[in-house]
Amino acid sequence: MGHDGVEVRGGGGLGVRCGHGLRRGATEGEHMPELPRPTAARLQRPSWRDVRLVVGVVLVLLAVTLGAVVVAAADDTSPVYAVTAGLVPGQVVTQQDVRRVDVRLGADLGAYVAADHDLGADVFALREVRSGELLPASALGTRTEVRVKPVTMPVDGSSVRTLVTGSIVDVWVNARDSRSTAERYGRPVRRLEAATVARVPEASTGLGSVTGTTGVQVMVPDADVQDLLAAIDQGARLTLVPVPGSPRQGS
Repeated sequence: MGHDGVEVRGGGGLGVRCGHGLRRGATEGEHMPELPRPTAARLQRPSWRDVRLVVGVVLVLLAVTLGAVVVAAADDTSPVYAVTAGLVPGQVVTQQDVRRVDVRLGADLGAYVAADHDLGADVFALREVRSGELLPASALGTRTEVRVKPVTMPVDGSSVRTLVTGSIVDVWVNARDSRSTAERYGRPVRRLEAATVARVPEASTGLGSVTGTTGVQVMVPDADVQDLLAAIDQGARLTLVPVPGSPRQGS
């Protein structure tokens, strides 16, 4: 036995003494045992029973469906007519007075004139529609449905400067005092409310018994035409007062 607990045996073998026991060493030509090698797990083809695969497919289908719905909703428009110039009651409405616009109106679509067909003949405006507004179906009708008549009223030229076709005005009448030889008038009385101006001349025409007056054509309801004509014939003074929000010159 050598030093430090190493024992030399015959035949080239070595023995190592560890503590009180003797462990047999490797002899010449003897191989050490190999360590076990880790084996890689083989990938398996996913099947329809794989929950993760099913969830992934469902999410993809939901994303595609949602995208299609969003795109379809963005293009969910309908063609309707808009007015190119203001319409006044009693006016004949032709294809030149409207243009097509594509809008999204939802449940209110039926309230406007669809632009998938021409307007046709015998179409009249029953009420005022401002330029650029969508054309309501209720604003159109036939000649027999028109309930207003154009009446030319002599008014002071200075009060006409702010008026345009389509202006909405109240008509105030100052009756002339028939008992006076001088030109005297009574208190003003409002005879018409929210009447539509159909035509405004560019210059004073000198129309009427009062000098410096201008003839302005106003659409008057049938029931008021007679009384208003009588006031004009009797030399009454007429004043047109624009209502708030009415179209005006330069607005």
